[in-house]
Amino acid sequence: MALILTFLGKGGIARTKIAIAAAKLLASQGKRVLLAGLAEPALSILLGTPIGSEPQEIAPNLQAVQFQASVLLESTWEQLKKLEAQYLRTPIFKDVFGQELVALPGMDSALALNAIREYDASGKYDAIVYDGTGDSSALRTLGLPESLSWYVRRFRQLFVNSDLGKTIAESPLVQPLISTFFNINWTADNFAQPTNQVNNLLDNGRAALTDPKRVAAFLVTTQDPIEVASARYLWGSAQQIGLTVGGVILVSSDTSVNLSEEFIPLPVSVIPDLSTDNWQTLIDALPNFEAQAVQAPKPIEIDTQNRQVRLFLPGFDKKQVKLTQYGPEVTVEAGDQRRNISLPPALSGRPVAGAKFQNNYLIISF
Repeated sequence: MALILTFLGKGGIARTKIAIAAAKLLASQGKRVLLAGLAEPALSILLGTPIGSEPQEIAPNLQAVQFQASVLLESTWEQLKKLEAQYLRTPIFKDVFGQELVALPGMDSALALNAIREYDASGKYDAIVYDGTGDSSALRTLGLPESLSWYVRRFRQLFVNSDLGKTIAESPLVQPLISTFFNINWTADNFAQPTNQVNNLLDNGRAALTDPKRVAAFLVTTQDPIEVASARYLWGSAQQIGLTVGGVILVSSDTSVNLSEEFIPLPVSVIPDLSTDNWQTLIDALPNFEAQAVQAPKPIEIDTQNRQVRLFLPGFDKKQVKLTQYGPEVTVEAGDQRRNISLPPALSGRPVAGAKFQNNYLIISF
């Protein structure tokens, strides 16, 4: 299991330089590191060597790769065809080739996330530094396991409880007909077999995202008020998906600048120079990523004894936070992010008794 490290903020080139320096720092500590970026020229130019779609060694303990959507789409499509063949007697996708497919908007980020998952599962790396877009869309991508698990969980249960689901699961007349098309017997016991595989995958992704020893982000900003506000917004949005933000990296030639009040309780590290002529200057100024991530505030805390849920939502005020409870879960909207909170058995089904926004925390009582 690798530590997956990424950076959030407006400055694209600054983020990429910090990602490279972070990868070099971790590699110098003896860790096996993969530096991964999107298919854009900045990474190759800054590293001074072409980076391809397969990991290549660029320094001791350090490999680099660029995620090319078309290549990832081909590979993922082949995996999907194999999965489909397990359940359909006459697969639909067999005559569609990955080389024909065109990546739609947003697919590149999802494909990159899946590639990171596969590199992590390979066991070849101790750390993966991901140089993504660093914006709200990147956070939505990282939150896909949480979002998709809600869809799978809710709609699967709705189907099982529906008249059609009960007919398929219980009728001795329908089962033989269905079995002629599918490679499994659609009984009540094994109806969930395909979705269980998806659920296990998503559950693993959710568990990794909420573990600061597995996945962590750091904010990158300058002292410009707009960039500071953007970083605070991304900070709060990251909490909505359960992602730990371990600290702030302030890019400034003025080492006396202090932004501590804007980012309490996160530590702020000042990077005095982003010149790539001497990477060591950047490396020496970087924080201890792993230590800071573990010490950061938890995005969510559930206190069953006191019947409370505490959500850490910095960057927002109470007017920007909305709480609703339409179904068995509680939904929290903050900014452009919506989160469905799956409650433990002790709180599940209980109505919300009250809520307050205090010291950057949304405190929900049941």
